Amino acid sequence: MSAPWLIRALVMLVVISALAVSYSVHEARRLTDESQKLQQQQTRLESQWSQLLLEHSTWGSYARVERLAREKLGMKLPKTDERVLIRP
Repeated sequence: MSAPWLIRALVMLVVISALAVSYSVHEARRLTDESQKLQQQQTRLESQWSQLLLEHSTWGSYARVERLAREKLGMKLPKTDERVLIRP
């Protein structure tokens, strides 16, 4: 009598194990796909960060400030005789 019970228990364990393995494989594939998407996003963000750093490095450049002052504020460089040198 105990043999049919043992067989049923073993069959149930095999089925449960197969389901667990199947779920694990599915979950591993999902996580791999998600990891690849995150790596692509990281690459894209690193590229954007590099572009921002490059743009930021030009914000204080003399040529940029002069161009903005001329175009946005209507300013112009003074003539040589209009310049005054102040010494400390």
